[in-house]
Amino acid sequence: MDIRIATAADIDRATETITLAFATDPVWEVALRRSDGSVAHHAPYWRIFVAAAQRQGGVHLVDGGAAVAVWIPPGGAELDPVSTAELEAFNERELGAAGAREMAELYERFEANHRPPVESHAYLSLLATHPDSRGRGIGQLLLADTLRGWDAAGVPAWLESTNPANDHRYERAGFRRVGGFTAVRDGAPITTMWREPVTS
Repeated sequence: MDIRIATAADIDRATETITLAFATDPVWEVALRRSDGSVAHHAPYWRIFVAAAQRQGGVHLVDGGAAVAVWIPPGGAELDPVSTAELEAFNERELGAAGAREMAELYERFEANHRPPVESHAYLSLLATHPDSRGRGIGQLLLADTLRGWDAAGVPAWLESTNPANDHRYERAGFRRVGGFTAVRDGAPITTMWREPVTS
């Protein structure tokens, strides 16, 4: 397998993988749902996050995008001010005023529950496997590879799991549950998880 950090040329492929992987996510599928049933806005939505992370060197790929890990490094930000403004305008345009307000409330819940034990940490924003590559364990292998890098640097990690079916996979990688909250539209559970670096 080829594991590498994404370049700007990889943004579209990484976005495609994340879009397809999160199309049925218990939290994000509902949060992004539109009354007309369209899902054409999903890829542009996720592209905002992928592009912002790529500029920080935080997007990691297996085999050109068969699996994608989006990390925010210590001291980084999931979105810069320009991307934040772009996202707010996007939500208003694509989800309508009510949908944009619900999405803003969801972001606030993520922010309010982002309480890691130490300030300096890596944040796993997104982890996704392309549907064509599921069942091969490559998402877990990518996660393990990136965690080895954080371990070598002595950096702990934080994530929010929006799919309970994945919690045990994160626990296998060394994360432990430290809290949780619920989504806005349907009360779906979101688990906050923390991992101390592994030292040899």
